[in-house]
Amino acid sequence: MSVAAAPYDELASSKRARLLNELNELTHWHAEHCEPYRRILSAAFAGQTLFRSIEELPAIPVRLFKTIDLVSVPPTEIVKTMHSSGTSSQGHSKVFLDMSTAGAQTRALLSIMKSLLGSKRVPMVIVDNVNTINQREAFSARAAAVRGFSQLGCDHLYLLNDAMEVNWDALQDFTSRHKGETLLVFGFTFIIWQYFYQESLKRGKLDLSDGILIHGGGWKKLTDQQVSNEEFKRCMRDQLGVRHVYNYYGLVEQTGSIFIECAEGNLHAPAYADVLIRHPETFRPLPFGARGLLQLMSNIPRSYPGHVLLTEDLGLILGEDDCPCDRKGKYFMVEGRLPHAELRGCSDTYQERL
Repeated sequence: MSVAAAPYDELASSKRARLLNELNELTHWHAEHCEPYRRILSAAFAGQTLFRSIEELPAIPVRLFKTIDLVSVPPTEIVKTMHSSGTSSQGHSKVFLDMSTAGAQTRALLSIMKSLLGSKRVPMVIVDNVNTINQREAFSARAAAVRGFSQLGCDHLYLLNDAMEVNWDALQDFTSRHKGETLLVFGFTFIIWQYFYQESLKRGKLDLSDGILIHGGGWKKLTDQQVSNEEFKRCMRDQLGVRHVYNYYGLVEQTGSIFIECAEGNLHAPAYADVLIRHPETFRPLPFGARGLLQLMSNIPRSYPGHVLLTEDLGLILGEDDCPCDRKGKYFMVEGRLPHAELRGCSDTYQERL
C-alpha cells in the first residue's frame, strides 16, 4: 500500500506494471484473510489470486458491501466503520478501516488536493452544518468527506445551521477578514446548489472571486433539473463570483481514492488508482471512448477487499497521459447511473431523507 507524493507524474508504462503487482498482492492478502472474499474467488476463479493484467483482476460489485460484512483484519484492529449514502431497502454499505488503511486514505486525499491547491492551508468555507461531523452515529460518507477535506483548510466556517440555512452575517465577516486571500469552499453538489446558491439568488450576487470551489456527489437531483456540470460552473461564476470550480468523483467503498476534475473538465486517476470501462451486459473491457460501467481500482484498501470494485456508474475513458492539463494517467467522464440503480450520492440522499 503506497501513496505517491506526486500523484500525476507517472507514465502508463510504469504505472500499469507497478499497480498490477500491488493489486495482485492485495488480492492474495484478502483471499487469505477474508472468508467471503475467498469464497468468491473459489467460485468464480477457482481460487486464483495471481492475474496477468489489470483487466483480469476480479472485481466485486459495490452493492455486495450492503449485504455482507467484508473485512480482512481482526475485529480488534478496526478503528472506524464507514457507512455509504443510499436509500435502498438493502441498507448502506459498511466499510471497515484499521489504522493503516485510514491513514493511507488521508494521505492519498491530501496528496491529490495539494497538487491542486498547493501545500499551504487556506481559510475554508464548508457548505454544511457542523453537526455533520459531530453526530454520534457511525461515520457517514458525508461526514468522512467533510472531515477529510477540512484538513486542507484553516479558520473553518460551517456555513449552514441545523435547519440548513445560511449564516449570511458569518459569511460576510469571514470574507471581510480574509479579503485578498485564497479561500477554499467545499460542499456536496446538491447541498451547495439548493441551500447556498438558490438562497443567494434572493439576496443578490456575492463576491467569492478569491475562492476555489471543490464539490462532489449527488448529481442525480441536478440532472433531473437539467443542470449540467457546465451550467453548475456558470451559475457559481455568475452568482457567487467563483471562477475556479472543480468536481470530484469517488466512493465510500474506496475512500481516499478520489478522482479530481482538472481545468479541462476531465476526471483524473492518480498514481495509486486506476479505472476501466466494462460492457454492462457482458462485462468485457471496453476501449477508450466506449461508454460502459466504471470499474475502480486502488492500492489503498487493506482492511477490507475494496481494491477492485465494479460500480453502478456509467462513463467512458477519454485518454491516458495526454490531457492538456499535463497530468499523467487516465482521464475520464462519468455519465450517470446504470438504469434502475439506486440513488446514493451524499447530497442526493440527504434530500431524499427530507
